[in-house]
Amino acid sequence: MERKIRVLIAKAGLDGHDRGAKVVAAALRDAGMEVIYTGLRQTPEMIVEAAIQEDVDAIGISILSGAHMTIFPKVLELMKNRNLNDVLLFGGGIIPEDDLQKLKSIGVGELFTPGTSTTEIIKYLKDWVEKHPKN
Repeated sequence: MERKIRVLIAKAGLDGHDRGAKVVAAALRDAGMEVIYTGLRQTPEMIVEAAIQEDVDAIGISILSGAHMTIFPKVLELMKNRNLNDVLLFGGGIIPEDDLQKLKSIGVGELFTPGTSTTEIIKYLKDWVEKHPKN
């Protein structure tokens, strides 16, 4: 039996808009993935700790608050400090194009903006996990 992809979906900081995160979480679950949704107002430390406890393949962060240039680098730093080298950090939200490129250049995976189909997100995760099997 093939192992299911495990994905943590998180809302970081004071961002209280979680409809998109819940839609993505439901779509991933419906696609056969195991999804852990952390709920609102998570700190980067809480997100990384939950990822370790849940032994996830990927962490998806939804940000609509404008804090993406703070949250993503901090989560990435904590992941590196905790040796989560085989876990994908990806996300989505309202993120300007310049910031998308900067975040990707430091090691954040794909960043999905409003209007992206859930099918595209599912395919991206499946492809990434297939190319990066966990040790």
